[in-house]
Amino acid sequence: MTATVTLAEACKQYGRVNAVQDVSLTLHAGETVALVGHNGAGKTTLIKLMLGLIRPTAGAVRVLGGDPARGSASARRRLGYLPESVSFHLALTGRETLAFYARLKRVGPKQADALFERVGLAPAAVDRPVHTYSKGMRQRLGLAQALLGEPRVLFLDEPTSGLDPALRRHFYDLIEELRAGGATVLLSSHALSELEGRTDRIVVLDSGTRVADGTLDDLRREARLPVRVQVRFTDGKGQAHRSFAGRDWTRTGAGSYETRVDAGDKIALLQAVTQAPDAIADLAIAEPTLDDLYVHFLGRAEAGR
Repeated sequence: MTATVTLAEACKQYGRVNAVQDVSLTLHAGETVALVGHNGAGKTTLIKLMLGLIRPTAGAVRVLGGDPARGSASARRRLGYLPESVSFHLALTGRETLAFYARLKRVGPKQADALFERVGLAPAAVDRPVHTYSKGMRQRLGLAQALLGEPRVLFLDEPTSGLDPALRRHFYDLIEELRAGGATVLLSSHALSELEGRTDRIVVLDSGTRVADGTLDDLRREARLPVRVQVRFTDGKGQAHRSFAGRDWTRTGAGSYETRVDAGDKIALLQAVTQAPDAIADLAIAEPTLDDLYVHFLGRAEAGR
């Protein structure tokens, strides 16, 4: 795959504070990457380095083949950015706001108008002053300005903040459309559960350091956390099935019991369980979630310091 963003042992120091420490990272065209970490982990600083808004104290940052802090205006126009807290001139209408940013990016007004429908802003809203907008509407306006000029690399910091579930689904459909078109999309978010199945890779930051990087399956294999298997017995009498299929089961709800098994033993357990189908009313398998993995890798990093 074509690399669009490359960081080589990038560091950013503010006085005695190491906001980013020796981060090496490569992003590719047609890839969606989730950047996750607690507040102060260095996510926003890392994005600002890739945008060229700040320069690294040490190491190198390359975006679309050049130094983003010294890049040309044409290169900057191929980047899109949605900050965590969007801020617009409240007296301007949505249409006037997007027209202003379109002129900065040298984008025609027709493309700007088409973006309103693309991000889900109703036609009746675009000619209203921004001060009448809800938080979700301002977020959609911010996304529209980030999409101006069909950027090749898109940085989105907490992009679904203020969006209701339907709009969040629409947002991720839009991200998939951009990824399929060859764009690189970097999502920084605390909403871990909604990222599962929607990104190609997950990068975990802790105290400015990259502590994990890979697909969800990669992280599960590395963490080796147990898989939870849940059953509900047909007779509702789990007491009689405490050693069912050679495992100890713990009661978790009305008629439901759970056991934990290593990922490598999961198939063997399922084969044993399904040998007595008449005893089971329901069966569920719960792989380690992104929340589980996040806690694991942060704990491992803390133990290593």
